[in-house]
Amino acid sequence: MAGVLFAVFGLILVGGLAGIIVALYRSQSAAASRARLQLGSEQIHQRDDELDRRSPIRTRRSPVLRRYAWIGLIVAAVVSAVLRLTLGIPWPYLAAIYVMTFLCCWQLDGIWLQYRMDQLQQQLADTIDMMVAGVKSGSSLQAALESAVADAAKPWRVEAEQLVSAIRYGQDPVEAVMDLSDRLPLESLTLFCQTLAVNWRVGGKLSITLANVGRTIRDRIELSRRMNAMTTQARMSVVSVIVVTYFIGALIWRNDPERMSGFLTSLIGQIMVSVGMVMQAVGMMWISWMSKPKF
Repeated sequence: MAGVLFAVFGLILVGGLAGIIVALYRSQSAAASRARLQLGSEQIHQRDDELDRRSPIRTRRSPVLRRYAWIGLIVAAVVSAVLRLTLGIPWPYLAAIYVMTFLCCWQLDGIWLQYRMDQLQQQLADTIDMMVAGVKSGSSLQAALESAVADAAKPWRVEAEQLVSAIRYGQDPVEAVMDLSDRLPLESLTLFCQTLAVNWRVGGKLSITLANVGRTIRDRIELSRRMNAMTTQARMSVVSVIVVTYFIGALIWRNDPERMSGFLTSLIGQIMVSVGMVMQAVGMMWISWMSKPKF
């Protein structure tokens, strides 16, 4: 009996020592990994500082992802001026109409921007698939990139051709892909550019890595589309409530036009209606912002 207890105690002691050794080894490995990551981060920051000192002109964002909020201000001013000159609408209503028109233009510009972003990501995924096929067939990274870009569609082809031209004319490939990432600050494109930069620096199996990147981008696109489809009901509910509000106002006007006219022409009524119109526009913007997918 004593021998059995002694054997069990010995096994427990050996297992505990082995666990301590494994824990120490993992701790040392994690510390070494953190040190390497910190060193790499410091080197990247030093390199970025050197690049900033060499080129004082920063890379500008591409016109594809540029917003045009000033157009909304002009359109709102024109609409308000036309309504004032033709219909003589009071100033509180004009202020509300100005805000609503500007927010509507801002929302339309955001929808158009989101459409361009989705288009870029879809075209980027197609380019990655063609690059994977080219690399698997034995082409070099630059040759596969040039071949994929030649078959790409706009607007991605315009931006990618700048990358190809920069590499062809002697620019450092890592700097070229980082410039592309700065011009198009999309998370999917940043992942693609970092993958190319790492491969140009240290090499590796590019086909497998690019295939994983392309699959990730397509999964993000699919998830974004599903979320947009799921939030359509919430957006339509808000639109229905706003339409019902004006429908009720029209019914009240038809049943009692004198009292409704007195309310709309009074200063208090104008202010209340104008505030309600502005709040409706803000609510539309709010529900649109809340329903956007955030990764």
